[in-house]
Amino acid sequence: MPLASVGIIEIPGSSGRLFDHGAFDPKTRRVFVAHTGCNCVEVIDHDSYRHVGTLHNFPEAAGVVADEGQVLVTNRRAASLVWLDGETLETRAVFPTGPRPNGVAIISHRRLAVVACIGDETHGAELQVLSLDGDHHWSIDLRPRWCVTDTAGRRVFLAIREPSMILTAELPRLDALLHWKLPSIGAHGLDINKQKNLLYVACDGGPLVEMDALTGRVLKEWPVSRVPDATFFNPSSGLVHMAIGDPGLVQTIDPRTGAAAEIKTGPAAKTTALVAPEHLYVFSPSHRGVLVLAEA
Repeated sequence: MPLASVGIIEIPGSSGRLFDHGAFDPKTRRVFVAHTGCNCVEVIDHDSYRHVGTLHNFPEAAGVVADEGQVLVTNRRAASLVWLDGETLETRAVFPTGPRPNGVAIISHRRLAVVACIGDETHGAELQVLSLDGDHHWSIDLRPRWCVTDTAGRRVFLAIREPSMILTAELPRLDALLHWKLPSIGAHGLDINKQKNLLYVACDGGPLVEMDALTGRVLKEWPVSRVPDATFFNPSSGLVHMAIGDPGLVQTIDPRTGAAAEIKTGPAAKTTALVAPEHLYVFSPSHRGVLVLAEA
């Protein structure tokens, strides 16, 4: 169960520069990561463990998601969503969003993007659903920290910090809203076991919570050592990995047994990307790029 370090992928100019969200695209076998501190997106080839390119002009790049060769990137400072071709790395479209877009999800087969906008002094927080065809736009006023969708892409699940809850809504219109309270403050990292309809919510207040994605019923809780950030469920192994930026570690929990393990990473290494079946990319300023971990 424990993770082990298998190498470092250096990214030019990344020493001490903060990263944000990252995602693996199974079609191109590439990992894309928002290099927020450099206003760019980094591209890594997983099969060769090699940094293959830097895409510039992504002002305060934040959220990244990838699927079926399509990559979406939010730019907080530009209030925009960029749609990239994961193979050619060319920009397919740019969509305006609300102020300071952050997290993002994609439903490839429905050509939909879900964007969480933090907002600013002129406009409040907003969750937006955009059609990648450019002809529809839906929104509601709220500020989620993390979002995932179900297998069919019919419902979105959102981690809400205050009051701490999971909010779920039907896509694309964001209606049929349900609010599921959590037993801890600060809902943060979130992922889903789509096969078993289970949500895993990492909370600032301490526990990792397992929740029924159909009913919202809390099923189990496990202690988390520090405040978690990026959280991934690995469908290949059944393990949940949580990145903790301070002091810099990844905590792993096996929901079937409750067994837990930790591995040190680096300060401010708070975001990760899961590359199934066994790899976890940790974006670490102190490692000047990516610390690559693997499940034993």
